[in-house]
Amino acid sequence: MTHPYIPNAEPAVRAEMLAAIGVESVEDFYTDIPAALRLNRPLDLPAPMASETELVRHMRGLLGRNTDTTEVLSFLGGGCYPHHVPAVCDEVNSRGEFLTAYAGEPYEDHGRFQALFEYVSMMGELLELDVVNVPTYDGFQASGTALRMAARYTGRSKVLVTAAIGADKLSKLHDFLAPDIEITMIPVTENGEAGAFTVDDTVAAVYLESPNLYGVVETRTAEIAELAHNQGALLVVSADPISLGVLAPPATLGADIVCGDIQSLGMHQNYGGGHAGYIATRDEPRLVAEFPSRLFGIAPTAVPGEYGFGDVFYDRTSFALREEGKEWVGTAASLWGITAGVYLALMGPEGMRELGETILARTRYAMDELAAVPGVRVRHAAAVHFREFAIEVADTDALLTALRAHGIYAGIALDATTLLVCVTERHTKDDIDTLVRAVREVQG
Repeated sequence: MTHPYIPNAEPAVRAEMLAAIGVESVEDFYTDIPAALRLNRPLDLPAPMASETELVRHMRGLLGRNTDTTEVLSFLGGGCYPHHVPAVCDEVNSRGEFLTAYAGEPYEDHGRFQALFEYVSMMGELLELDVVNVPTYDGFQASGTALRMAARYTGRSKVLVTAAIGADKLSKLHDFLAPDIEITMIPVTENGEAGAFTVDDTVAAVYLESPNLYGVVETRTAEIAELAHNQGALLVVSADPISLGVLAPPATLGADIVCGDIQSLGMHQNYGGGHAGYIATRDEPRLVAEFPSRLFGIAPTAVPGEYGFGDVFYDRTSFALREEGKEWVGTAASLWGITAGVYLALMGPEGMRELGETILARTRYAMDELAAVPGVRVRHAAAVHFREFAIEVADTDALLTALRAHGIYAGIALDATTLLVCVTERHTKDDIDTLVRAVREVQG
């Protein structure tokens, strides 16, 4: 069917485009998607609404079915976390010169370049690394890009990935690295850390997460970095920046590329949360050249004493190289970078330290209290945990259903008997005690 406002929908034009690409039909583009996942029929949509009033009423009805995690006692984490968002974060990121610009890209610069330079500078200080990118879409993309950077840097096509990683993230890595980079899994020990594995000269990178899926902090990072470096491989570590007020930055333990998500730095959980990914490295020209994403820096202008902010090494990017770019870089999550910059400026080094200590203490308190409940076993109990931990129960679905009746969202089911519980600075001792009492009652 020819669409009145889309010229490329005209059959002759579409046929010419398909012939230029070398395929017979649009369906050829979707061969990687299993047939069982394709709809192969028109969408079953209701009749169009006749007025804006009907649409508003309909949308309000849909939105009214949602439960906000601030309205209930929620211990949901697993990649999107219930941290406190200072009011100033929302105030700044809702300003017109930031909020309404495409990808944070106004056609007049009302301070965006400087705001993002301040963000990457504070992230660099937190990470103890020299170069930090303007945010990617999310932490999943950041991890995939970091591993592709390592593969290009080493000229190798195999990566070793910790098995203590979320299923959704691992699925994304498989998609992002296919078809030319092979993933081999690193086993997990009884204490929740990376187990024994070998590295040879075919490996581009070893990938760890700390804290990992189970909230466990890896203690063998420096040892693993040496293992990787001895074979010419890089160490890539995904770390949540909110933990780095109390945990050693991965770079100080030998990590070559550090990446992760910045949702914890001033972003709400709203319907999955505002997510953005960071990637950071030392200032080594060969390594920096592998960044596909934008980098902002500072430079003196022609006016003495005046400085400007903007793109650094722009000719690395697909904006400059187009189809010759190392990776395609499109819309970034610049607004969230500005938000995270506000959060880091507000907290400062002392605030980040106090926040981290609070989360460590409350996580351990929740672990100890739940461990005392009959029928509950805390996994990896001896390990250091930050913000999350796993417990084993007889039936996770039954427990979660029963606790929801108490107005408690107790965590995320990792499998039929394993539950991932998240504790942040938003959870008071009374909140944790309420959870423990409810679990005791249900289990009893």
